[in-house]
Parts: sequence; C-alpha cells; structure tokens
Amino acid sequence: MFQFPKNHTFIIAEIGINHNGSVDIAKQLIDVAAGAGCDAAKFQIRTPHMSLPPELWDVERDTPWGERMTYLAYRQRIELSPQDYQEIVAHCEKRNILFSASPWDINASHKLDALGAPFIKVASASVTNPELLRCIASFKKPVVMSTGMSTLKEIHQAYSILSRGTDEIAMLVCTSTYPAKIEDLHLRRLHTLHYNFPEAAIGYSGHESGLWTTLCAVAMGARVVERHITLDRSMKGSDQAASVEPHGLQLLVREIRAFEQARGSDEIRVQECEKKDIERLRGKQNNLTGAQQEPLK
Repeated sequence: MFQFPKNHTFIIAEIGINHNGSVDIAKQLIDVAAGAGCDAAKFQIRTPHMSLPPELWDVERDTPWGERMTYLAYRQRIELSPQDYQEIVAHCEKRNILFSASPWDINASHKLDALGAPFIKVASASVTNPELLRCIASFKKPVVMSTGMSTLKEIHQAYSILSRGTDEIAMLVCTSTYPAKIEDLHLRRLHTLHYNFPEAAIGYSGHESGLWTTLCAVAMGARVVERHITLDRSMKGSDQAASVEPHGLQLLVREIRAFEQARGSDEIRVQECEKKDIERLRGKQNNLTGAQQEPLK
C-alpha cells in the first residue's frame, strides 16, 4: 500500500478543473507535472447534480468558453467522462506519476476508487461532510485532507472518521481563497496540526501567488505539498489565476529537492569535505604555544 515518504517531500500537482473539460489539456498538464518531477497529478471528480446544491442549478455564470450558462450545465460540461479518466490514468502510468483526485460526492468517490487511485484527496469543502468521509474511509486507502475553512474541532471530527479506514493520513494547512493573500496563510498552523495529529503526515496546500511560501512550509516541516498548476495563468477558469505555470513548477520542485539536500544531518562533526582545509585554515594557530594563543572570545 502507498505510504507518504518520510525523507522526501511528496509533491502533488493539483490539476483540478484547470483542464476546462478537455482531456487533451489534462494530458498536457500531466506532462508538465511529470516533467517537473512531481509525485502525483490530482484532479477533481464530481457528479454535478449530486455535488452542486439545487439552489445553484439554474444560476447563470460566465464560463471559460466565453458562453453564459447555468451553473449545473457548466459543471456537466467541465466534468470529464469515465472514458476520459481511463485515458488520464493510462497517461499518468506512462509518465510514471501517480493519479488521484478529490471526489466531491459519494458517486464520485466510487468512481475514483474504481480507477485505482493509490490515495484519495479530501477537499477543504468536504471536511464537514461526514457521509462522504465515511464512504472514503470504507475504501481503506491513504488519505490527504486539506483543512481550509475548518475549525480544529471539525478537523478532529473528520480525522476520527477517516482514521477508521486508514492510519496513513496527511493533513494539509490550507487557506481557501483564490488567490490567497500572504497575510492569510498562517504557516505556523503546520505546528498546530503536528501537535494535534502527531501520527499524521503534515503538509501544505497553497493557493497564493509566488513560490517562496511553499518553500517556507517545507522548511517548517511540511512532508506533503500541493499547488494548483496551469498551462497559462491568463487562461479562463476559476482556479487559473491561483495556479503555478510550468516554469514556476519546475523551479519550485527543483528548490524543494535542493532544500532536502541542504537539510541533511543533525549531527555536528568535522565533515569529510572540510578536512582538507583544516590545516590551511587552522594550522598556524593550532601550532602556537598556549602562551601565544589568544583566548577565545
């Protein structure tokens, strides 16, 4: 069974609905994620009439295709088909990257399980949906849960349900605004989650502009990170502006991997790479007599 690595930051490229209903764009985004070195490509799966409140069905909205349609019609058009997802899973396997998704309703969660996802993502919006959480727990698969818009009590309640199905759970600090402001990120919540859920893998899901805050989260102990990705932030769609473009994703992954190398060991010792410079840098001082040496300040 899949496990979250302990000495390697697990990086999730959140494709979400940035494919705008196109399986070709979805595959291009998988290529971007795999090319950058991400560990997983994640989507969002909905059954529109089940996940969308009925009072919103007939509300009109603008769409990425330049049309105006009801919210339900928009959700139906942007949702990928089962055949599309079979192609997507196969493409992920081809590119050697894990596939997963956030199911927004019970029917969608069964679809995701049938697709063989190695872990399931719980979106912040689903933290307070115990029926859906119980369904997800029944699959006995590892879970990643974002904690945006939630109180600590609600997070504990959700964790209690999910932990009945698996002990492999990642809890992500998240601010559910798009894009999120820097002052609303509160990265110290990483420590709060670690204190309250010491057995979980603690991580970070970011919706802000820029990359450095995600690097800070990793430096503060995040073992799992998730960022929305897009081919172009100027594309139409609700999440595009809060997403990272291909070059930025490559940079982010490269810097996270560089930090992992720099983090290294906590042992204080003379390193092998330093030994050749000991004589050059200390030799003269170390050869002085005790009377000649200056006291350490």
